[in-house]
Amino acid sequence: MGKVLIIGAGGVGTVVAHKVAKNRDVFTDVMIASRTKSKCDAIVKAIGDTTIKTAQVDADNVDELVELFNSFKPEIVINVALPYQDLTIMEACLKAGVNYLDTANYEPKDVAHFEYSWQWAYKKRFEEAGLTAILGCGFDPGVSGIFTAYAAKHYFDEIEYLDIVDCNAGNHHKAFATNFNPEINIREITQNGRYFHEGNWVTTKPLEIHKDLTYPNIGPRDSYLLYHEELESLVKNFPTIKRARFWMTFGQEYLTHLRVIENIGMASIKPINYNGMEIVPLQFLKAVLPNPQDLGENYEGETSIGCRIKGKKDGKERTYYVYNNCSHHEAFVETGMQGVSYTTGVPAMIGAMMFMKGLWKRPGVWNVEEFNPDPFMEQLNKQGLPWHEEHDKDLEL
Repeated sequence: MGKVLIIGAGGVGTVVAHKVAKNRDVFTDVMIASRTKSKCDAIVKAIGDTTIKTAQVDADNVDELVELFNSFKPEIVINVALPYQDLTIMEACLKAGVNYLDTANYEPKDVAHFEYSWQWAYKKRFEEAGLTAILGCGFDPGVSGIFTAYAAKHYFDEIEYLDIVDCNAGNHHKAFATNFNPEINIREITQNGRYFHEGNWVTTKPLEIHKDLTYPNIGPRDSYLLYHEELESLVKNFPTIKRARFWMTFGQEYLTHLRVIENIGMASIKPINYNGMEIVPLQFLKAVLPNPQDLGENYEGETSIGCRIKGKKDGKERTYYVYNNCSHHEAFVETGMQGVSYTTGVPAMIGAMMFMKGLWKRPGVWNVEEFNPDPFMEQLNKQGLPWHEEHDKDLEL
């Protein structure tokens, strides 16, 4: 149907490329671009499809991006680079007349701050250019929003309580490692928690609130309340929501390492002078931690991510739990990457597929829950992320 350009050659980019290559009836021409071209070439070699093109590009440089877009002429760019680079890639898409999709909202490099305002500000420009920008099309954000939209469309007149629950019950046999970019991961976890309640945002201390939640096929896991960006768009797009929260599981060994990292200053994003050079402690830590791309081979267990929803249908109170469980081993066998990369990369490909098929094609800047969830939900089952649902059961929340 058309050309796609994938920017980013990390774990998620690798999964996106593998899944795009399996859907060549939709993606007729494919290019992978990254700051390091050899990483792109390695992905192509692993896929075994020599028709996939590769390129070197600095995603912080608008002019370089525009030059690449103008030469390859993709219909859509799948941005799986760093969240710091969202705005430069969006800017380049506007200049080159290319549609856009990402998996995480923009955040400034010099401050850990997560909100959609910077990207929502592009709405009018994308509308006037006749271009579509799809925001947050990973799993959470992404599928979590689509699950919510699906529930609102089919099972509720009013959604009142939403809890997004994210469990990684895998074991990578490392003393300490993050499942995606360590710099982004640690910035996210060490921030204050935040949740929506009765029209206001309530701030908590980092990982202050936690409780045991039971996950399908896994069992009870200690789950911690933290802020996640999809809460901002979901309470805006579903105004009947009275309370919205996000929960993620962490093991005690992980949290002990994290406390030590914070206590010795290695989680800091403020530059320091070391031997006459300016370094950022968290970026240095990233360089010495295990690469998330290398965790897959020995990764056991599975993830379980879903939405637990309470609301009303025909005047009666109803509950609904929709979720996916993803095996780290099966993800590695298929793509060479672990389950966290897989659960982000597959939805990114499906979102681009929705655009290519004309199902999610609307000028402007949109979060995924603003589109029809049904064809996306159908593709989740076909593309390796089957979902399950439970009605009118105890949500534990």
